[in-house]
Amino acid sequence: MANRAETRAIWALLPDHPGMATSRNGRIVVGTDGSDSAVRAALWAADEARRRSAVLRLVHGYALPERGYPRFLVPMRALRNGLRAQARTALHTTSEAVRAAVHGIEIETRIIEAPPAVALLRESHGAVFTVVGSRGLGGFSGMLVGSVAMALVGHSRVPTVVVRDEHSRDPAHRSLPVVVGVDGSSASSAAVAFAFRDASTRGVALTAVHVGKDHHASPSGAEADRALLSQRTAGWQEDFPEVPLEQLVVTGHVVRTLLEVASRAQLLVVGNRGTGGFHGMLLGSTSRSLVVHAPCPLAVVGAEDTTETEETTGIATA
Repeated sequence: MANRAETRAIWALLPDHPGMATSRNGRIVVGTDGSDSAVRAALWAADEARRRSAVLRLVHGYALPERGYPRFLVPMRALRNGLRAQARTALHTTSEAVRAAVHGIEIETRIIEAPPAVALLRESHGAVFTVVGSRGLGGFSGMLVGSVAMALVGHSRVPTVVVRDEHSRDPAHRSLPVVVGVDGSSASSAAVAFAFRDASTRGVALTAVHVGKDHHASPSGAEADRALLSQRTAGWQEDFPEVPLEQLVVTGHVVRTLLEVASRAQLLVVGNRGTGGFHGMLLGSTSRSLVVHAPCPLAVVGAEDTTETEETTGIATA
């Protein structure tokens, strides 16, 4: 069973844990380029901001070409002005859509002269989590099938949520449980902490899933897997007695198993530096499979300390 010291240590990894006294309940950062996918992600994030009484920060990042740019075609100043105009349009489109659909939240906007991943990493310091859509235009084009997505997942000090278009705000999903993948690693422990808190905030049940090996030849292995899952969730049950918990130990392929269980969930939560059952899960094709095929929003939680102060870098406008 996780002891109280371990429980509090994991809480310290989350930017808005109960021990932090603040005048507001943090902020949620959204990457946007004005595309339909980004707007849907912002709407999902706005619902979360309202639920948590948090500030919604909309961020657009753009990068000027560093080498090989034929400046005689368009002067650099004109190029920068054009990119900033596009950024303002994207932020206006997104913020207007949010204001029309979700009332009672505070909205901030930021334009950052930096590559999109860098912009989001800078702005997300101290946030509750960062939210991005499944595909985009301009500065966020293809970000969730390449290096930008991996940069966010691999380097962000706050959880990253990937929102797929068709499952962003379906009212029918609001009573479904949160699902968390558990493998016993420190990142998995942080994911469990996030998942319990999220399920409590939503007022829904939590399903904890451990994907083990085939135990036909070793019944003791199945018992060990069940014990691990119980140990990794026990301390959180004490802190969140109002959250109904289902524990599933399943054998099979990690991605297929998580996708199957997540098909009956409103959020799938995983750690980003797993070992054991989820080894390397967010470093290659497995992570891409989850991003592309997850039937609900996907939250990726790391074990890094998220309590450092916010940086002010790049060009930002409110």
